[in-house]
Amino acid sequence: MTDPVTDSVTNRVTDPAPTLPEPPAEADGRPDPAPGRQLTAWLCGLVRARQYGQLADLRRPAAVTHARLVAANFAPSEGTRPVFEHVAFLFARYHAGRLDPSPGRGDVGAALGRIGTGAGRGQANPGAVRLLDRVVASRRVPWRHLQHVVERARSCDTAPPSWAVLTEDLAGWSGRGRPVQYRWARSFYTPTFTPGTRIAASRHRGAAPAADPIGDST
Repeated sequence: MTDPVTDSVTNRVTDPAPTLPEPPAEADGRPDPAPGRQLTAWLCGLVRARQYGQLADLRRPAAVTHARLVAANFAPSEGTRPVFEHVAFLFARYHAGRLDPSPGRGDVGAALGRIGTGAGRGQANPGAVRLLDRVVASRRVPWRHLQHVVERARSCDTAPPSWAVLTEDLAGWSGRGRPVQYRWARSFYTPTFTPGTRIAASRHRGAAPAADPIGDST
C-alpha cells in the first residue's frame, strides 16, 4: 500500500528541474549576465503577475517546490544554490500582501539605516544598531538576523536591500578580510556628507563646526 504523502514528496524530488525563464534583457537587447539581477527580475515578475501561489511556496523554505527550484537554478554554481533559495524566501516574506514589487535599494547596511521612524532611524535606532552588530559579527551567513532585517524594513514600510546586491554579497560572505561585513557597516555608519551635514554632525558631538577647506580656499 502506497503512502500518498511520501509519493508526493518523492515525485517532487525526482522530477526534472524546471526550465528557467528567459533571462531579462538589458537596454541594448543583450541578456543581463548577472544571476542576482536575473533572479530579481523573475521574482518581481511573480508579484506583477499576481502569482500568489508561487510566492507562498517561496515562503516555505523547507518545502521542495517548483518555485524554490527555479530560484535555485539562477545560481551560477551548485554551491551558491542555497543563497538564491534563501534570497527568494526573503523576497517573498517582504512582499507578503504587497501588490507592487520592490527590487530593493543599496546593501543591508543601507537598509538598516532606513529602519525606524522620524528622527529615530538607523544609527539613532537602538534596535537597528543591535541588529547590524549581530549581522556583521556572524561568521556564517546570518539567515535568521537577515530575516529580521527584512521584516523590520517591511514593518517600517521602507525599501528592502537590493535583492541582486544581497545575492552577490551572500555568495561572497566568507571572503578573506570579511569585505561584505565591512561594507555593510560602512553603509550604515557613514552618511553622505555635505557642508550642511558636516556642521550638523559637529554640533551633535558638541564640537565647533569644522572648517570647509574648499570653501576657505576661495
